Amino acid sequence: MILIAIILGCVLGAILGINAPMISYTYSSYLAIAIIAALDSVFGGIASVVNKKFDIKIFISGFFGNAILAILLTMLGEKLNVDIYLAAIVVFVWRMFINLAIVRRYYVEKWTNKLSKKDEKEIEKN
Repeated sequence: MILIAIILGCVLGAILGINAPMISYTYSSYLAIAIIAALDSVFGGIASVVNKKFDIKIFISGFFGNAILAILLTMLGEKLNVDIYLAAIVVFVWRMFINLAIVRRYYVEKWTNKLSKKDEKEIEKN
């Protein structure tokens, strides 16, 4: 079921991406930072599901709050003629890697435990 949703999402995204109008260079930095902030929230949501601490209110507020804060930082940086958005990108990407590491460790431990239980069953049979 999840695989079907992923494939459907990829196909829909590709179709919309091909037919979508081009984003002006003026707004491309705003869109890029908003997407990275939203992805950070998605990876945080996945990590919280793995840790069994997911709360939809926290996820939604973080999703929009992070995106809005990142866009405001980008606007402030443009007014000051400083690339402040680069700091936001570094922080969001760093958090994405941490959340991805949490998810990866969870599934590696789950897989390792499954293999060790399988080995124990084989030893008991002999």
